[in-house]
Amino acid sequence: MFKISKWIGNKKGFTLIELMIVVAIIGILAAIAIPNFMRFQAKSKQAEAKTNLGAIGTTAESWRTEKDTYVIVTISDLGWAPTGTLRFSYWYDAAGTAVNFVTTPASYYTGALSEAGCDRAVVPSTTQTVAAAAGTFTTGAKGQVDTDATCDEWFYTNTRSLTNTLNDVGQ
Repeated sequence: MFKISKWIGNKKGFTLIELMIVVAIIGILAAIAIPNFMRFQAKSKQAEAKTNLGAIGTTAESWRTEKDTYVIVTISDLGWAPTGTLRFSYWYDAAGTAVNFVTTPASYYTGALSEAGCDRAVVPSTTQTVAAAAGTFTTGAKGQVDTDATCDEWFYTNTRSLTNTLNDVGQ
């Protein structure tokens, strides 16, 4: 009769060295993959701000077409309102003051309005300001996309310029 044990002997399982090498390789791969995953996850959260600021810009253009100005009296004049659960607060100039589009913020935002040192209830104002005049406007967004104390701030203008003045990704 033919015996397999004759060919492989009595060796069974893995040695400790072989297991340690596998654990080290998995650790190295995780050290590379996890930070990249977190950065890409934060970048995907930024897509909300880009999309909504573009929508605000479109409604502001519609307002200007009808009224020949970007200036509004109340935030509801613009005709845009956020939907769903938000990671960002959105701001536009109404009657000379930067106003948040959400009138009852706690019901719209993911988490608290102030989380990890980023207060979304305060208008974004890193290098640009939220303002509207007859021929120009700047709208802003402010949010928290990761767990550090830095806010993510975006501005969009009538020239269709989208600027990330304070980038919370990768800091």
